Amino acid sequence: MADDQDVVDLPRLQMKSIIGFDGGVPGGLVVHPDRGHLIYPLGSTMIIKNLEDGKQDILAGHSNNISCLAVSKSGKYIASGQVTYMGFKADIIIWDFEKRELYARLVLHKVKVQAVAFSPNDKYLVSLGGQDDGSVVVWEVATKQAVCGSEVSIPSSGITHALTYSNHNDNVFITGGERTLRVWNLDRSNRKILPSDINTSKKKRVVLSIEVAPDDSEFYCGTSTGDVMRCNLESQTFTSLGPEKGQLSQGITSICIIKTGDIVVGSGDGEVAILKGKEMKKVKSKRFAMDAGGISSIVVRGQGHQFYVGTTRSHAYRFNYSEFSYDLVFTAHHAPVYDIAFPYEFSELFATASKEDIRVWNAQNSKELMRITVANMTCNAVAFMRDGKTIVSGWNDGKIRGFYPESGNLMFIIHDAHNKGVTSISTTNDCGRIISGGGEGQVRVWDVSDRHMPKMIAAMKEHNGGVTSIKVRRNDSECISTSTDGTTIIWDLERFVRSQMIMANTLFQCVCYRPDESQVITSGTDRKVAYWETYDGSQIREIDGSRSGAIFGMDIASNGDHFVLGGADRLVKLFQYYEGSVSHVGIGHSSDISKVKISPNMKYIVSVSGDGAIITWKFPKDVAPQS
Repeated sequence: MADDQDVVDLPRLQMKSIIGFDGGVPGGLVVHPDRGHLIYPLGSTMIIKNLEDGKQDILAGHSNNISCLAVSKSGKYIASGQVTYMGFKADIIIWDFEKRELYARLVLHKVKVQAVAFSPNDKYLVSLGGQDDGSVVVWEVATKQAVCGSEVSIPSSGITHALTYSNHNDNVFITGGERTLRVWNLDRSNRKILPSDINTSKKKRVVLSIEVAPDDSEFYCGTSTGDVMRCNLESQTFTSLGPEKGQLSQGITSICIIKTGDIVVGSGDGEVAILKGKEMKKVKSKRFAMDAGGISSIVVRGQGHQFYVGTTRSHAYRFNYSEFSYDLVFTAHHAPVYDIAFPYEFSELFATASKEDIRVWNAQNSKELMRITVANMTCNAVAFMRDGKTIVSGWNDGKIRGFYPESGNLMFIIHDAHNKGVTSISTTNDCGRIISGGGEGQVRVWDVSDRHMPKMIAAMKEHNGGVTSIKVRRNDSECISTSTDGTTIIWDLERFVRSQMIMANTLFQCVCYRPDESQVITSGTDRKVAYWETYDGSQIREIDGSRSGAIFGMDIASNGDHFVLGGADRLVKLFQYYEGSVSHVGIGHSSDISKVKISPNMKYIVSVSGDGAIITWKFPKDVAPQS
């Protein structure tokens, strides 16, 4: 196999679509000034989505999750900052929008970049360090060098949360946070920035968001107490506070100004409201459902007839300002995705398992079809019954839950299925039994022929570590399970005893039967892919699956000629089964790949990862079977 440094020499898997959006980044959803593109972060990558045709481009260059982003007024540049580990410096990257490539990498801040903002004429970029850094730095875009920097606030103040630039003056910007609100003036000739503190008298507030009026006469600050502070930018004085009644719950986390002068604000509990007049009276309000989360970004498209809203639970909405109505643009998982499943011989949809929910997606247009929510629980495994009439799932509370696939309603629940959570699940082909694996190492068989009265048939106790994967033979006579204790066991499902055991010096993560079921392939943390005989458990061959990280997901094509891998190296690799070599590689994930599946019709590959991303790849035509 080629080394991971040589993946550039291999043919690329073509990306069909990306489902993912990191809604927790403040101000993370941005409309490009050309009004035709939406820009948002996903883990350590940035997605540029064309609003006309839905085409998506990925910008990758950060070593850790993106924490902030900004687009220049001309639309020529995009800036993004990241978080990193304690004691390390966090990068800021300026991207060239047209070329979709890195323009400059700026390194000065420690641990986290809290916010970035461009000056009106793209001359400067100002960056704000996080809690462990506490500095504000002005960068010259043309020379890619730092002009000057300063401590962002006095030592007695808290964290500075917000940063914004003036709309017309390249030398004025504003910062705000806990017990601090400052207007900064840049003295370019002396390479200094000079702060002026805004005196808010007895009104003590924590500033979460700042927006400057289009004419630069005043600016508005959203606060943690749910009201807005109006300040005069020219005299640098605090003028008023509003609304007097009907403050927004959990603080104003995002704020923007429409051309009419109205203020659109978003709160931490998912409310979007319009404030009018000098009193900033709340005139219109809409609140999203609880599963949408709080508002993290509001951004105007064009003159303000339309604006986009992003939430902390990774929902993106498009608002019509005049009617104050909204529709959902896209949604994504806000937590790691742990499993993926296709129905038997049906490739039009698939299900994913994540924290608190199972989602069913249309494989063609990547739209969410259904969501099954179980509050405060994590779904570790999901599978479809072969007849397609039940979605079976395993959860970290030790319960197995079955759902109706049309409505998402609960069909049955098996309490205390495993005492350390259900970690893997599979179903028999006669749709009468479920085989589950738990964190304690047991493999249990459940009779669900009567869906309303499921009962346990057998508990097989051989594994000493958590069960990571279970696959069942077509005739339901045997199943195979892998575990983190370094064993793979083939079980007799008629006598419920072990028939074969495979041992290796690895933490097994995945196993697949070849379609003729004469062989199985396994992989895990040793980065090897091993071929085994099912008859006697002897090893046939072993190949390198990866050079740099564990393998967590594996699936074999329905014709048995290819298999696909994904893991800690963040690459999706398509292997030829007989040659044992990589034929294609997919680059796009910004976090460890947890599972990967080939669709039953072999038209595409779906991979999921720890940043909540779901990427669909086109199965290469030169290796796909001809229909």
